[in-house]
Amino acid sequence: MSAVNSFGAKDTLHVGDRAYEIFRIDTVPGYEKLPFSLKVLLENLLRTEDGANVTKEQIEALGSWVPTAEPDTEIQFTPARVVMQDFTGVPCIVDLATMREAVVALGGDPNRINPLSPAEMVIDHSVIADLFGTENALERNVEIEYERNGERYQFLRWGQTAFDDFKVVPPGTGIVHQVNIEHLAKVIYDREVNGVTRAYPDTCVGTDSHTTMVNGLGVLGWGVGGIEAEAAMLGQPVSMLIPKVVGFKLSGSIPAGVTATDVVLTITDMLRKHGVVGKFVEFYGSGVASVPLANRATIGNMSPEFGSTAAMFPIDDVTIDYLRLTGRSEEQLALVEAYAKLQKLWHDADHEPVYSEYLELDLSTVVPSIAGPKRPQDRIVLSDAKAQFEADLVNYAEVDHDLVDLEGAESFPASDPPGNSPEDEHSHHLHHHHSHAPKTASKPTTVDLADGTSYTLDHGAVTIAAITSCTNTSNPSVMLAAGLLARNAVKKGLKAKPWVKTTLAPGSKVVTDYYEKAGLTDDLEALGFYTVGYGCTTCIGNSGPLIEEVSAAVQQNDLAVTAVLSGNRNFEGRINPDVKMNYLASPPLVIAYSLAGSMNFDFETDPLGQDLDGNDVYLRDIWPDTAEVQSTIDTSINKDMFTKQYASVFEGDERWRTLPTPTGATFEWDAESTYVRKPPYFDGMTMQTTPVTDIAGARVLAKLGDSVTTDHISPAGNIKADSPAGQYLTEHGVDRKDFNSYGSRRGNHEVMIRGTFANIRLKNQLLDGVEGGYTRDFTQADGPQSFIYDASQHYQAEGTPLVIFGGKEYGSGSSRDWAAKGTSLLGVKAVITESFERIHRSNLIGMGVVPLQFPAGESADSLGLDGTEVVSITGLEQLNEGVTPKTVHVVAEPSAHSPEGKQTVEFDAVVRIDTPGEADYYRNGGILQYVLRSLV
Repeated sequence: MSAVNSFGAKDTLHVGDRAYEIFRIDTVPGYEKLPFSLKVLLENLLRTEDGANVTKEQIEALGSWVPTAEPDTEIQFTPARVVMQDFTGVPCIVDLATMREAVVALGGDPNRINPLSPAEMVIDHSVIADLFGTENALERNVEIEYERNGERYQFLRWGQTAFDDFKVVPPGTGIVHQVNIEHLAKVIYDREVNGVTRAYPDTCVGTDSHTTMVNGLGVLGWGVGGIEAEAAMLGQPVSMLIPKVVGFKLSGSIPAGVTATDVVLTITDMLRKHGVVGKFVEFYGSGVASVPLANRATIGNMSPEFGSTAAMFPIDDVTIDYLRLTGRSEEQLALVEAYAKLQKLWHDADHEPVYSEYLELDLSTVVPSIAGPKRPQDRIVLSDAKAQFEADLVNYAEVDHDLVDLEGAESFPASDPPGNSPEDEHSHHLHHHHSHAPKTASKPTTVDLADGTSYTLDHGAVTIAAITSCTNTSNPSVMLAAGLLARNAVKKGLKAKPWVKTTLAPGSKVVTDYYEKAGLTDDLEALGFYTVGYGCTTCIGNSGPLIEEVSAAVQQNDLAVTAVLSGNRNFEGRINPDVKMNYLASPPLVIAYSLAGSMNFDFETDPLGQDLDGNDVYLRDIWPDTAEVQSTIDTSINKDMFTKQYASVFEGDERWRTLPTPTGATFEWDAESTYVRKPPYFDGMTMQTTPVTDIAGARVLAKLGDSVTTDHISPAGNIKADSPAGQYLTEHGVDRKDFNSYGSRRGNHEVMIRGTFANIRLKNQLLDGVEGGYTRDFTQADGPQSFIYDASQHYQAEGTPLVIFGGKEYGSGSSRDWAAKGTSLLGVKAVITESFERIHRSNLIGMGVVPLQFPAGESADSLGLDGTEVVSITGLEQLNEGVTPKTVHVVAEPSAHSPEGKQTVEFDAVVRIDTPGEADYYRNGGILQYVLRSLV
């Protein structure tokens, strides 16, 4: 990229005996008013200005940013690095391997396909808590993980050797976002460019929505789809509009008995109500200095839950202290401080930047909270939890009998719906058939155990209590509070209830070290909280099965049981197929609920049990003192733990080092593999682009409602035996017990196409009252019910294009690129909705599918569309002349399958190709084709 230096920003910074080339933001008029996050973007543009992609005009627009204006200026952001987890990362490396072959076919050099931005992958999404509550749980779970995932891991090891600047953190090390803040992030990056050492703010994009955790460290970054991440790795900038920035002022300090988790749930609740989708959030004010780094990271991590693109904290002394604690070099610390101060990126509590909108939280007003039963923003004050549970239970008990598939119950996929707020009409529609049902107070069921004892299970029983997810496991204040609460409980003779599956999944090995040093490991284990793995586990649905007799009782009696986890997502069906209601809570509350054993419990008035003298013990009797938590942090965590655990972070254990690994610049695909296959994206591709065409004679593959998530579109969880993906695996000789999950098979497009729209909770309105991956197949005379995959194959054989109708917030949830890849490979050419989630919309374009919106205020229902129509879309061909149309004309005519007297519907749909870069990708048939053509 030829550098242009319109503002004369290039300068030299001397730190100690080293000199760094830097780009000064104070050369741009207006810089001093900008929020922290926009200053980081400003430096990014100055450094990458080339007169074509990044122009002087873009830089000036950022300098003269109008906080309240609607975003309309496109800029090109070039992240310093890319970070990945294995579920979303494997397809990235599969695609890069496939691109190498495509380059050869087009007459180029395969080594041109190499990450230009450093890329790191942390394998953390594959370990499942199969075993728990025993000494050997960790060891066995890792063993099973390697048995299930050996093929993928061999492939990733090949990638580690074949690609430059690509590193893999092996399984059993930690969770990607925690490893990112504890080790990978530099805050200020330094890298050799054309023989000169250059320093610039560390920025990243990640293939996981919670990449924003690193915002707590002052590093700007967010989650993108795997498709965008691949492009970023190959040096393509991320196209974005200069966003609005919401200033969130923090004042006061957290009261005793309140945890960082409570603060995060409160902020999530506030920001969801305010509305921050597509905006940056930035924390400022006098209160910031007293927020420990771990709490900042906890808040940053939840950014996707409140909907913002990023949730930034500035750089200050707290940042430096954390970098020192986690073992970064003194040279690095000196660079961070000197650079941040020179560039006015250092936090100055007295200087208030200008923001688009303002919010404030006095931390002293936060009260203990949980969130549930299905969305992170459904906050419940802990003292109201029992009453709220009783109110919510009506929606979960005694329903869906006809949908419970007992035979295949364990193979229900995890699902990610953010759900609906009770006041929206979709929610009424969802629950109206329960409104006349009697209130389901109780359904006690006796469970007899092999040893002759028995216990009673009822609605609300806590069947999973999981300390899980980087959100909280990276935070010593809540982790040590949990350990101390466990110690106090054990002293009183309390035990977890026998029906609770208790799991502990630390986000890094450092947690294990400080539990050991504080002497808390034995107390946690005495309550059943043995370490089950270093990975996401329960939070992403890898909770493993419930206790066997509990699972049987739940299924036979259709009990509405609960999970309590210290995670960040609790969407319906996500945590475990047997569990209907999921609650987010701090680690100490997870332990408290394991002792209580039920959600139908009031900690104020209900005792957790009796002590050795028969006296009632309440939560307040065992809750650890704030000062004790702090002194335990001070005495049990030190720099040496981080230095030791991260010294050999990329080396892995014996299992990893002895995996047989293929070599060579291009991958030798194994024709027998059911995990890693060469995808068809580049088959028959030429150097010339094919002109964009209008869409004629399309049929509707699915008509969907509001809040359809990427997990509805491409589930990550278990594969049902009788589904198209299950049938494919069976035909390829895979035993049902070895199906693994959709997430683990994302390197195999054959499984993933068959899994698209296959979530068992999907409601396709072409069918009445049916849930799952079904549609009507209009290639047949009477349009019978059929699997979506099978219908798609019939339509493609006939050459019939497909469209999807959707509602509001289509594609919310995880940044799942397979939701777009699968949609494209099913033959869908356009998705028409009321609104899109940011990442999924750009991913659709990246796969050559056009995102369209119904006219403002209209929906499929208001326009009278039922999905039986034949749909034609005109106006797309303007893209061939280099013009992106604002709207296209849609005509939906009745077909032989339409009800009597149905009329033709016509409307102008809004084209959601928002930037010139996106238009280029769409014209090329997708982002990877665009990158390939530009590299050859």
